[in-house]
Amino acid sequence: MQTKSDITLSRDCDAVQIPSGHPLVLPAGMSVVITQSLGGTFTVATPGGLARIELKDADALGIDPKTAAEKVKVEGSIEEAIWDQLKTVFDPEIPVNIVDLGLVYDCAVVRKDNETISVNVKMTLTAPGCGMGPTIAADARGKILSLEGIDEAEVELVWDPPWNQGMISEIGKMKLGIL
Repeated sequence: MQTKSDITLSRDCDAVQIPSGHPLVLPAGMSVVITQSLGGTFTVATPGGLARIELKDADALGIDPKTAAEKVKVEGSIEEAIWDQLKTVFDPEIPVNIVDLGLVYDCAVVRKDNETISVNVKMTLTAPGCGMGPTIAADARGKILSLEGIDEAEVELVWDPPWNQGMISEIGKMKLGIL
């Protein structure tokens, strides 16, 4: 979803500054423009630059947030469901999900003896200095934990091998216009 109309924040709203990743509070009454809405987060242009607003604070934008505590029902394999969830995670500056960007290096599902399911993901970023890394990793972890049957999830940021544009999927390249 892309929009260019001004929105006035109805209340103070927690956000994350892009690209530094620093938390900030956008005050009630501030005028913002939603520049990107992907994967349940909103990138907004503010008078001070870009910021990211989580779904839980969408009401400040006049958008009805979905219930965050509701688990997503898994139909088919748990592995496929995890990859589908990871495809809903976006870098707020790039309109391509982290899977199609080639940022997810490994996704392991561990079924423990006590019948709990744990997921371990190794991912990277397009640049090691990206301040949004912990936010993107936390978003990926939250999306995995939203799946019915997942008890634990860990998302680790790794730097080996270094990311390069050759890791972007064909779909991602088409979206970015680099085919």
